[in-house]
Amino acid sequence: MGRRVHKISKSWQADGNLHLYRTDYLVTDHLAVAHSDSVFNSGAAVAGSAGEEEDALPTYKDAFPPLPEKAASPEGTQETANAWTSKIRPLKSSIITQVFHVPLEERKYKDINQFGEGDQAKVCVDIMHKTGAHLELSLAKDQGLSIMVSGKLDAVMKARKEIVSRLQTQASATVAIPKEHHRFVIGKNGEKLQELELKTATKIQIPRPDDPSNQIKISGTKEGLEKAKHEILLISAEQDKRAVERVNIDKVYHPFLTGAYNKLVGEMMQETGARINVPPPSVNKTEIVITGEKEQVALAVALIKKVYEDKKKNATTIAVEVKKSQHKYVIGPKGNTLQEILDKTGVSVEIPPSDSSSETVILRGEPDRLGQALTEVYAKANSYTVSSVSAPSWLHRFIIGKKGQNLAKITQQMPKVHIDQIEAIVTDLVSRMDYAEISVDPKFHRHLIGKGGVNINRIKELHKVTVRIPPDNEKSNLIRIEGDPQGVQEAKKELLELASRMENERTKDLIIEQRFHRAIIGQKGEKIKEVRDKFPEVIINFPDPAQKSDIVQLRGPRTEVEKCSKFMQKIVAEMVENSFSVSVPIFKQFHRNIIGKGGSNIKKIREETNTKIDLPAENSNSEMIVITGKKANCEVARNRILAIQKELANISEIEVSIPSKLHNSLIGSKGRFVRSIMEECGGVHIHFPTEGSGIDKVTIRGPIEEVEKAKQQLLALAEEKQTKSHTAELRAKPEYHKFLIGKGGGNIRKVRDSTGARIIFPTAEDKDQELITVIGTEEAVREAQKELEELIKSLDNVVEDTMSVDPKHHRYFVSRRGQVLRDLADEYGGVMVSFPRTGSQSEKVTLKGAKECVEAAKKRMQEIVEDLEAQVTIECVIPQKFHRSIMGPKGSRIQQITRDHNVQIKFPEREDPQAPPAEATIQENGEANGEVKEPVDPNAPKKCDVIVISGRKERCDNAVEALKALVPVTIEVEVPFELHRYIIGQKGSGIRKMMDEFEVNIQVPAPDQQSDKIAITGLANHLDRAKEGLLERVKELQAEQEDRALRSFKLTITVDPKYHPKIIGRKGAIITNIRTEHDVNIQFPEKNDENQDQITITGYEHKAIAARDAIQAIVDELEEMISEDITLDSRVHARIIGARGKGIRKIMDEFKVDLRFPQSGASDPNLVTVTGRPELVDEAIDHLLNLEEEYMADVVENEAKMAYMRPSGGSAAAMDDHHRGPSKGFVVREAPWTTANEKAPDMSSSEDFPSFGAPVATKTSPWGPKRF
Repeated sequence: MGRRVHKISKSWQADGNLHLYRTDYLVTDHLAVAHSDSVFNSGAAVAGSAGEEEDALPTYKDAFPPLPEKAASPEGTQETANAWTSKIRPLKSSIITQVFHVPLEERKYKDINQFGEGDQAKVCVDIMHKTGAHLELSLAKDQGLSIMVSGKLDAVMKARKEIVSRLQTQASATVAIPKEHHRFVIGKNGEKLQELELKTATKIQIPRPDDPSNQIKISGTKEGLEKAKHEILLISAEQDKRAVERVNIDKVYHPFLTGAYNKLVGEMMQETGARINVPPPSVNKTEIVITGEKEQVALAVALIKKVYEDKKKNATTIAVEVKKSQHKYVIGPKGNTLQEILDKTGVSVEIPPSDSSSETVILRGEPDRLGQALTEVYAKANSYTVSSVSAPSWLHRFIIGKKGQNLAKITQQMPKVHIDQIEAIVTDLVSRMDYAEISVDPKFHRHLIGKGGVNINRIKELHKVTVRIPPDNEKSNLIRIEGDPQGVQEAKKELLELASRMENERTKDLIIEQRFHRAIIGQKGEKIKEVRDKFPEVIINFPDPAQKSDIVQLRGPRTEVEKCSKFMQKIVAEMVENSFSVSVPIFKQFHRNIIGKGGSNIKKIREETNTKIDLPAENSNSEMIVITGKKANCEVARNRILAIQKELANISEIEVSIPSKLHNSLIGSKGRFVRSIMEECGGVHIHFPTEGSGIDKVTIRGPIEEVEKAKQQLLALAEEKQTKSHTAELRAKPEYHKFLIGKGGGNIRKVRDSTGARIIFPTAEDKDQELITVIGTEEAVREAQKELEELIKSLDNVVEDTMSVDPKHHRYFVSRRGQVLRDLADEYGGVMVSFPRTGSQSEKVTLKGAKECVEAAKKRMQEIVEDLEAQVTIECVIPQKFHRSIMGPKGSRIQQITRDHNVQIKFPEREDPQAPPAEATIQENGEANGEVKEPVDPNAPKKCDVIVISGRKERCDNAVEALKALVPVTIEVEVPFELHRYIIGQKGSGIRKMMDEFEVNIQVPAPDQQSDKIAITGLANHLDRAKEGLLERVKELQAEQEDRALRSFKLTITVDPKYHPKIIGRKGAIITNIRTEHDVNIQFPEKNDENQDQITITGYEHKAIAARDAIQAIVDELEEMISEDITLDSRVHARIIGARGKGIRKIMDEFKVDLRFPQSGASDPNLVTVTGRPELVDEAIDHLLNLEEEYMADVVENEAKMAYMRPSGGSAAAMDDHHRGPSKGFVVREAPWTTANEKAPDMSSSEDFPSFGAPVATKTSPWGPKRF
């Protein structure tokens, strides 16, 4: 009979003291359904009178059984038995909190000032991360540490262990217990040891089994050590009480000792309390081990021996022959049959081992039981029949199934009969399975499998087959395909096609310079992905960057490899073309002008010429700007950069014709020769044409005088090279080089003028700093070499000399950490100058070094002393507001004047303009403190305006002139007021650019002044250029104004608003195209505009007219179109539209029409509008009607199916409710509120439903006593 499960949810919420929710599952027979229905639906029609209906209702006590009372009964405190008496286990919180204390003397980190930070805090954070517990630290008055740990028990214990080991100082101790007890301390899988370590918060180290030591080492806190010691000694003491006994019993009697299903040995263990370990039948051991308390072990041994002696005395044996194949049926699954025979008959059946050929089975037991046991053995042996089913070996794995699932299924469904089932499976598999074998060269196997098995998995899933490809070590050609016959054939065909394609495959090596590999691959591989997507059948392999190889390998079908090869060679050719590089020497002071404000100039050149431009670092001495890109673009960029330099300075450029065959010898090794000319001639730039170009022209660029000088030297050198060039090398210590060169190159120039040879000294970049090269005719070189060698020889001859210098001048030489002396040493071959100690008043100064150097240094020092003797100090009055401008950026201008005129310049302290003037001291009778103050001259210059210059009189005068020349001048330029904002530019960018470019300050008057005058302040020689630049900008702006006026031509075109969306196009595509093509602005009317049909076009007149004509052409085309309404069943609309409008877009694109489907809530949901050219509209309508017919067939078929399907649960329930009539809800009899004196509790009453913690007077109630 069927059973039904009803789930009843009841909730008691009326009782203010108790809120319970209970769900019961009631299992009822169909016979009881009437009752349960009456519980749920009291409103259902039930046969019988109203009284019977009332009786059918459950009582309140039945529906809501009362909770048990705890009133004492005479029998004791037994609770009343009812539905609520079942014990409910109390729930415990999974979060616990423990507090650990670390005394001050045991704290590892005792720095009180660092509490809450430092190492201790880091350790706590680490413990929280590691264990998942929450730690809170606090300091007690005695500076002990209290740590509150919250979390799950396991986490808290782990945290405790970590705290003890990492925050508490560690002690250690050893405990000795017998070696055989160690394993009990460790426990099974080390669990006991771990538990001990957690419990005591210590680290316990137990010696290894091969270590003879019995000492166990414990480390941790003192408290933990004591606990751990105690626990270990307890375990050892417990083991001391225990005994171990080993008894040898013949293996054949073991079954009698264990009993069937180990019942007897279990009873023995229960009776004695000892543990008895009998080796299993598979282990050939006779020893039985008994462990436990000594008395228990003795009792167990006695019992075992008693059973053994009894069986040995009474048991006999018989031997029977049973076929080897039937032995397993006698043994049974997991030996259960043997246990069953032993249980039934008390006879042990001994089966020979499976590897033995014997078929003799021995039965051992009481003589009167052997017959019954023999019958059982034969019955079990003959209970199974063996039959063979013929199945091809390749089908075996399908019969077995994945992990033996199919066989397990058969044995579970039909535990007794398997043969027919397997025969049926075999027949079925043979009828619907097939296999095929194909031969493919093993070298293609991994390509058939694909990366990560992608190819083979796709074939397996697509054709529902299994494919076995032999592993590499088998070196087999055979690939086996198994599965559905059709799938096997299709998979075979596809694999053979793949293999033949691979045989037709070729590998090609492309030589591509490694420097291009990264660019071809792209930053994140995006560029090579594009190539691979374009040629999906070609595998492209780049070499490892570490290999420094240029070979890129392509592999795939011959034609595809060729195409890919050509494509990649084209990419490389473009890269080679774009990697042309040219270096442009630009004077360092002009680099910032080339960069421009915020990099604006250089960015513009880069974008317009499509080149990469690299400038040297600011702190570098290099003047080379490197341009990379296409050759033509590089030349354009180079010319533009040179043009900027030419504009900024008085730079001359000339070309000198020198035979190209001499260029390399003129340049010299690593450019040494040409660099020496460039340095000697004030840093001019000499540019030789590219090697191998055959061009004779050499370009020299720089200041006019220096260019001419460089030209003469270059031509002289070229002539020397052409006639007879000779080179010689000699060596000198680097510190002698400056002396040999002389001040401003004077010494070396003398040698060159007298001999006609060129002498080249090493630069800072050269490795060999001692090598000096002499170039010229053989005779000139010989003479120069001789002179230099004599000089060098004399420099090696160290002498010591003295001179007298007035002590008042000593300070000048030794001040600034001896800078003057260092300069002397640099200039005069490292000569050492020693001054007497400060305060000694001695005039004797000692010079030590090469004789020539000492003489030269001595002469220079005498000149300095003369200058100091002749030194005067003069004042130059320049208003303080100009001082910053005179100094220049980082004091560069003032440093230049100091160097040029060999004077010292001191600027006054800045005066604070906000500071009040010092109050005059009160004087009596013209006196102050007994002193007569001279009246201050009102015409005297302010101290803050006076610049002090020290040096020789004539040099000071020259320096004053130079300073006054740096005082900025202001001029005014007339610029129309309406152009001022354009000159200023966005956020002042325009005016800042001009100020940086011309090195002036430009002041534009405030807008409220309406003035046309712009003031330019700067150095006199900069003002003219700035004025020209400003007027040039005015001309540009006026031209732009005129252009704007021309561009603001406006015309309107009248177009019906219904055509506006079509003119705009999808996402504005059409209108954007018109705007771009004609360079105009097209404005459509706003929603609230009066003239909704007016479209405004703004731009040049001829372009605006052209744009209007383009719009008119679209309108004319649209006016030719017609709109037709057709009726399409709304049920097919969704299918016609398609996912995300894909279907409708396809129709609109194919037929060049517009389709409009009705919106939800439209009066006619079936009405569809088709708009387009008449002939296209007709074709589109035909197509739509055909689609409707096709889709409607599916709709009708689906609706027919739905009619036979069960209605959903919700609708069924609704119908059921409809038949039953209105529900009265859940009704019970004899409820407390139905009695005369009681009402249902008031849920708004604080007495019936008190809040937590509020005092409430007790009140008897039919709801039972209140419990808080």
